[in-house]
Amino acid sequence: MNWTQITDPFNNLALSALVAAAPIVFIFWALIIKKMKGYQASLGTVALAIVIAVLVYRMPAGLALLSTAHGALYGLFPVCWIIITAVFLYNITVRSGQFEIVKNFMASITSDRRLQALLIAFSFGSFLEGTAGMGTPVAITASMLAGLGFNPLYAAGICLIANTAPVAFGGVGIPIIVASQVSGLPEMAISQLVGRTLPFLSVFIPLYLVVLMAGFKKTLEVLPAILVSGIAFAFFQWFSSNYLGPMLPDVIAGLASIVCLMILLKFWKPKEIWRFHDEPAPTFTPTHAYSSSQVVRAWSPFIILTVMIIAWGLQPVKDALDYTGLIKFNIPGLHQAIRSEDGGTLIAQTFKFNYLSASGTAILISAFISIPLIGLRFTDGIKIFFFTLNQLKFPIITIAAILGFAYVANHSGITLTLANALASTGFLFPFFAPVLGWLGVFLTGSDTSSNALFGKLQFATAAAIGVDPLVTVAANASGGVVGKMISPQSIAIATASVGLIGQESKLFRFTVKHSFIMLFAICLMTLAQAYVLHWMIPAYRMLDSKNAGPAPAIWQGYAYLLLLAGLLAAIAAAVLFAARRKPRPYDVAGRPE
Repeated sequence: MNWTQITDPFNNLALSALVAAAPIVFIFWALIIKKMKGYQASLGTVALAIVIAVLVYRMPAGLALLSTAHGALYGLFPVCWIIITAVFLYNITVRSGQFEIVKNFMASITSDRRLQALLIAFSFGSFLEGTAGMGTPVAITASMLAGLGFNPLYAAGICLIANTAPVAFGGVGIPIIVASQVSGLPEMAISQLVGRTLPFLSVFIPLYLVVLMAGFKKTLEVLPAILVSGIAFAFFQWFSSNYLGPMLPDVIAGLASIVCLMILLKFWKPKEIWRFHDEPAPTFTPTHAYSSSQVVRAWSPFIILTVMIIAWGLQPVKDALDYTGLIKFNIPGLHQAIRSEDGGTLIAQTFKFNYLSASGTAILISAFISIPLIGLRFTDGIKIFFFTLNQLKFPIITIAAILGFAYVANHSGITLTLANALASTGFLFPFFAPVLGWLGVFLTGSDTSSNALFGKLQFATAAAIGVDPLVTVAANASGGVVGKMISPQSIAIATASVGLIGQESKLFRFTVKHSFIMLFAICLMTLAQAYVLHWMIPAYRMLDSKNAGPAPAIWQGYAYLLLLAGLLAAIAAAVLFAARRKPRPYDVAGRPE
């Protein structure tokens, strides 16, 4: 039995759109007014969407539940799989004590507060966003700055603002991957356009941060460092997003910014060391006691992660891994059971379980390779993995529910109703497209969830007004990054990390105006991309459901995997040799005894 979508159930677009918007209004009310936990608000949202789909859009209940389950399944794999493994890798570095060395190394490079903000809040925070995400960057960098003597409110606010540049590619690119899955646009195309938009913001943020901290005159004193930090990050963000894909821009750009700034500081120093007036005494004093071999060992999990993700992104490697480890099946009872309202072809509903080529698997392998290198036993690693699962149980529920909502909204016609209503803004819709992404991240605290909520809506609305859908789908991710600094979840994490629990409203007032300023800039750029800057839009082809056989380069993929194994073995051997050559005992916190 087939069912045809309905996009105007009341034969009155305004009334239909009002009802279709109810789940979005509900999640807004639940998070902001009612102050529900994220997973509770998400579950309530998906339940309301199912009720509306069945009672208003007359979607068969079975199809509504199957659509929700399909979305939740995709939320679990590959979305949550990436998040779980990324946080697991971060957790093993923390539990082993190696992350204390990483933090010490970052803080010991300079004592100037302006340069510390660039290195820790901007560059190191971006690197952490790329490897873990989930609030980890703000929590770590804000606590580091506060420990070094920054005013806690400034530390939290600066780190929230600095965290805007990398959010779209956070968690090993999962926001872009989700946007692709929901919209049907290729990952690489979204990555390229986002990577041609955000570098303009990225190159500006270091200057913005230092002016905010020290004023314009004191900012000019460290202008060389600001330019090096921002330009290095922006260039490598552009390069990696356009040529390597969405998984590594934050990792590569963050590391490049750190390295370039360190090289500059070898040859140039500000004339005066700048500090805050009446700043609190530092609670964390960096030391240069760690040897280069210890620093390399501490960074080794992230070095291995970078190599693995680059390799996993090569098409021949993907083909070889999928040839061995890919399960693809149609969703029973849902596949080709829904027809679009315009009488188009039946919609295919398939699930791709690429358990080997998934980027989460690459991260998991990186973590297990790293375990002996950083001084842990594999039994410790297993315990930490289960600890990570428990740590993320509520985010997992939230993400699965949000994607369940996205799928039932898309399949029932709810999304198309909203798209038709938004299309009435006509020429100006591209200007408002980033606002949807901003709103989604403000509500959910996640660019991933925002793309799941509004990705299909952005696509459908752009198509309705004759604008390239890639522009508005990418704008959803780009606009979302500046909503992160005012998201209630992000603010709660930031205040907790610096001991300001109960002062969330102060931090919100500190960041909100900066969020609006940056959002306006992205809105203008999106409008220009839609109608003027067509050269910024990459050429692409829509994804299809064809299951092509093994690619001709499959054996090339196996050759690449052999080379990868050799390279990883060489890295592991070098780390272990360096550790044995210059042994230095250190305690569980990573400090020399």
